[in-house]
Amino acid sequence: MSLIALSESDLTLTSNAQSKMGELFQQVESNIEGVRVFATPGGCSGISFGMTFSDAVNENDGVLQCEGFKVIVDDGTMQYLRGVEIDFVDQGDGNASFVFNNLQPVDGGGCGTCGSSSGGGCG
Repeated sequence: MSLIALSESDLTLTSNAQSKMGELFQQVESNIEGVRVFATPGGCSGISFGMTFSDAVNENDGVLQCEGFKVIVDDGTMQYLRGVEIDFVDQGDGNASFVFNNLQPVDGGGCGTCGSSSGGGCG
């Protein structure tokens, strides 16, 4: 099986994100192939993104090779991620997360489903 190599024009990770992913990757079992980025319906843009460790690279996956780990994205998710930058932001007090910058709006977004517990909150 030949991998589809992703380039920095497809997806980028900031140095903070690469450092944190590399750190997390050191803590997983040796059969883990990489960090899979996935999309699910929902959120303000119509799509929500998540990440999980993956023990498989499939034929329809693109792979961004980073130092010490791979980022794996299936072709269905890649259409929403093209040009996106993944960052890791630590605001202190245990408030740290991966952030997806430069997301493109998707038709059919659900702006009433995000923001506060009463809905709304989207600009």
